[in-house]
Amino acid sequence: MKDLSIIIPIYNEAGNIQMLFERLSSVIREMHVDVEYVFVNDGSRDNSMELIKGLVGTNPEVRYLDFSRNFGHQIAVAAGLDYCTGNCAVIIDADLQDPPELIMELYNKWKQGFEVVYAKRRSREGESFLKKFTAKLFYRTLKRITSIKIPVDTGDFRIIDRKVINVLKKMPEQQKFLRGQISWIGFRQTYIEYDRDERHSGTSGYTYKKMLRFALDGITSFSNLPLRFATITGFVVSGIAFFFILYALYERLITRNYVPGWASLMLAVLFIGGVQLISIGIIGEYISRMSSNIRNRPLYILRETNLQEPDQKSE
Repeated sequence: MKDLSIIIPIYNEAGNIQMLFERLSSVIREMHVDVEYVFVNDGSRDNSMELIKGLVGTNPEVRYLDFSRNFGHQIAVAAGLDYCTGNCAVIIDADLQDPPELIMELYNKWKQGFEVVYAKRRSREGESFLKKFTAKLFYRTLKRITSIKIPVDTGDFRIIDRKVINVLKKMPEQQKFLRGQISWIGFRQTYIEYDRDERHSGTSGYTYKKMLRFALDGITSFSNLPLRFATITGFVVSGIAFFFILYALYERLITRNYVPGWASLMLAVLFIGGVQLISIGIIGEYISRMSSNIRNRPLYILRETNLQEPDQKSE
């Protein structure tokens, strides 16, 4: 078993792979640990896979998993954790926004007895105001509506103990939200702070559409507040409708001061109908996720790898 595994999800990162590996190698030489680098190619459309295979030829500690298509960042990280052999594992993206030099500090914290040490961002360079604002809003909203303590201003950049990895491998949800799962698992957790750099090369694979889907995965995986919201809204709208009926009867039978027409009726129908559609949509999101997990399809499909199957690895 290795001392340390470094999990690196890759999606169109050809411009970053060589520099990332050089910086990682420099850090590992200072740390004097037995390491493996697990690159997970998540259906890249550039020559990322060729560059990874080039590293394999000259560096025996480099491993790779090549997906048959793009399955998503969280699934790529989960695959790396499935196959890694380290006593602990660092998760780091290839865009060099998270400095590899911080791994030494993460590792030292882990050696002090913490099972999870995550990197907390003080600042985020090279990102738009809208992205920073939406990220800040999401994490603080998620913190309020969930029953577990998910740290704010953090990504997946962290080190986790083998005990945590083994538990994660028993949580095969289709809609992965790893930072929430790791918080849910527990154990001793701490953090270190750092300033996040600007992306070195290329463009982020996290579009606003993917960010929205990721946010939905996080909320539906760790909170039933949207379902409660639908229920409470239904009661509130029913109460408003009841008082509106009483008011309509009063106007019609007592004051006889009313204007025949359809405006108020249409307003009420559209309002109640909108609430019903919102509620059905919320319930549908949960049912859709339940359906995905019931199908029990594999989380990912490998095109090729230079690693053994997880159940065939020797300790």
